[in-house]
Amino acid sequence: MSLSTLSRSIRGEVAIVTGAASGMGRATAHLFGDEGAKVALIDVNDKPLQQVVTEMTDVGYDAKGWALDLSDGDAIAPVIDEIAAHSGGVDILVNNAGIGAGAPIDDENYFEIWERAIAIMLTAHVRTIRASLPYIRQSANGRIVNIASIEGLGATKNISPYTTVKTGVIGLTRSLAVELGPEAITVNCICPGPISTGMTADIPDENKEIFAKRRVALRRYAEPEEVAHGTLNFVLPASQFMTGVALPVDGGLTIKNA
Repeated sequence: MSLSTLSRSIRGEVAIVTGAASGMGRATAHLFGDEGAKVALIDVNDKPLQQVVTEMTDVGYDAKGWALDLSDGDAIAPVIDEIAAHSGGVDILVNNAGIGAGAPIDDENYFEIWERAIAIMLTAHVRTIRASLPYIRQSANGRIVNIASIEGLGATKNISPYTTVKTGVIGLTRSLAVELGPEAITVNCICPGPISTGMTADIPDENKEIFAKRRVALRRYAEPEEVAHGTLNFVLPASQFMTGVALPVDGGLTIKNA
C-alpha cells in the first residue's frame, strides 16, 4: 500500500524526442523506453537514428524513428501528425535537437551560423510545439521539455549565436508555461552544463579535466543519462505543479564562484 497519491509512471504514454540519434537525445529515448513509454525518435541522421531504434526494439521497447531535418519548417507538422496517427496521440514532447554554433561577431560566416542556430534550436522548437499541441491538449499528462543550456544563464565569448538561442529557449519556455498553464500543460527546460556528447568530443580530455576541476563543483563532465533523468522528472504525472522552470544540470557550475 502506498501513502502517496501522484503517479511517477509514464508507461504507455507517447513521447517525442528530437535529436534522438546521439547524446542526450539517445539517452532520453532509452530512459523513456525503460519507463515503458512509446517513444517516437526524430533526427536528421537516419542511419544512426535507426540504430538507436534497433537498440530499443531489440530489448522490447516500443520505439519508431522518423528522419527529419528540423530546419525544414514545412516538413515538421506532417511528421508530428504521422507520429500521432501511428502512436495514438502525443503526451510528451522533448525538444532536444541541437548543433554547435560558435563564431566571433566579426566572422565572415557569422550570419550563416546565426540563422542556422535559430532555425534548428529555436524556430524548430516553436514549430514542433505548435504541431504537437492539438494532440498534447488531449492528453491527461501534457508535458513539454525544451533543452536549453547554461549558456542561457550566462555567456562564453565567441559563441553568441548559441548563447542567444539558448537564452531564447528559456524565454520561450517561461512564456509558454504561463500561456498553457490554464490547460494543465507544463513547459519546462533543462540547462545542461559540461556533458560528454558529440558536441564536446573534440575537446582534449586534459582540457576537460582542467575545466571541470576549476569550474564544476562535482569536478567532472556529466554523462548524457544524467541529463535525461532531469528531463524524466519534468514529464512525470507527479510533476504537475512544476512549470516554467529552467533547471541547471551542471554539476554545480552556475553556483560556483571559485
